[in-house]
Amino acid sequence: MRKWLLPVLITACCAYAAVMMMVSLQQDESPAEPPPSSSSASASPSAAPATTVDEAAATAIYKSSCLSCHGDQLQGQIGPNLTKVGSAMTADQIRTQIENGGGGMPGFKGTLTDDQVNTLTAWLSAKK
Repeated sequence: MRKWLLPVLITACCAYAAVMMMVSLQQDESPAEPPPSSSSASASPSAAPATTVDEAAATAIYKSSCLSCHGDQLQGQIGPNLTKVGSAMTADQIRTQIENGGGGMPGFKGTLTDDQVNTLTAWLSAKK
């Protein structure tokens, strides 16, 4: 009689974890879009360089730091879809999200250099 207890408990735990992850992802997609405070973020002039985007560098940074959560085509997996993030968020909001994280995303302020954050911000803000 005890042989069935462990598989049932494991299955129930996995199902519960899957449901909690789906609920968490649905909640994270909407609140992650608005900026935490747009008044202080708009004061940063270097947040989005107006120069041309270095596609190769941005792609390399994305592949090493973002691909596991946002997918190989920016389609979203664990993290939200980024294919049109430039039309949903400003460059300042994107930069703040990359640096500080939030909504389940870790912050990359100490992991990526300012140049890498600038490159990634410019590349993502062009996705409209």
